[in-house]
Amino acid sequence: MNFTWLRSASWGALVLSAAFLLTGCSRIPGRPGPGPEVLRPEEVLDFPTLYRTNCSACHGENGRNGAAISLANPVYVAIAGEDNLRAAVAHGVKGKLMPPFAKSSGGMLTDRQIDVLVHGMMREWSKPNLLADQNAPPYAARLSGDVAQGQQAFEEFCARCHGVEGKGSSSDEKNGAEKIGSVVDESYLALISDQALRSIIIAGLPDKGMPDWRTDARRPLTDRQITDIVAWLASKRTADPGQPYPTQP
Repeated sequence: MNFTWLRSASWGALVLSAAFLLTGCSRIPGRPGPGPEVLRPEEVLDFPTLYRTNCSACHGENGRNGAAISLANPVYVAIAGEDNLRAAVAHGVKGKLMPPFAKSSGGMLTDRQIDVLVHGMMREWSKPNLLADQNAPPYAARLSGDVAQGQQAFEEFCARCHGVEGKGSSSDEKNGAEKIGSVVDESYLALISDQALRSIIIAGLPDKGMPDWRTDARRPLTDRQITDIVAWLASKRTADPGQPYPTQP
C-alpha cells in the first residue's frame, strides 16, 4: 500500500498547526482580537478614574453639586491644605458619612492611590496664593466654643438666609428665591461633623450661593465667631435623631 499521500497530508497539517501557534489564535477567522489591558484595582493610578469611582457619588461630578462639601471650591482647598485632605481621604470621619479609603484604615485604596487623589484635587481645584493677606481662619478650631455667643453670631451673619432659629426659609416663587433647608435639623446634624460645619462656614458653598467667611455682610466672620456658631449648631444635636416617639423606659 502506498502511504505517500498520508505522510504528505500529515506534514501539511503539522505546518498549518505551527502557523497558528506562531500567529496566535487572534488571527483565526471569527476569533476576537486582543482586548484592552485589564488592570487590577490597586493598579489604577489616574485621578479621573479614582475620583469618579470613589468620590463623585457624594462630592459630585467634577467636585461640585454633590450632597457633601464641594471639593472644587478653591477656598476650601486652600483652607484645608494637602495634609488635611489626605487625612480625611485616608482615615475618613469616625461616626459620620465620610468613610476611610486607605487600606491601612479598612478601605480599599493603597497609599499611592490616596496620594494620586489628593494631588489631583490640589492640581485641579486649588489656586496658588488665593488667600494671601486675607487673614483666613484656621481649618481646625483652636478655641472652645460658646453656645450663647454662637447664637448671637448666627443671628447676625446667618439668619437672613437660614432664619433666626436656623430652620431655613420658605421658597418665594414670585421673586425666584429658593427654599433653604434647616441647619438645625437633628438628622442633618447627626450626619455632619463639627469640622464639616466649620469648613462650610469658612469656605462657603459657591455652587449653592452661600458665601465664604468673608460673607456679604459689612465685615467678615472672625475665628471666634465661627467657633461659637459651630458650638451653637452642635448643641442642637439629639441623642436619637429622627425618632418620632418618646424613648421607652
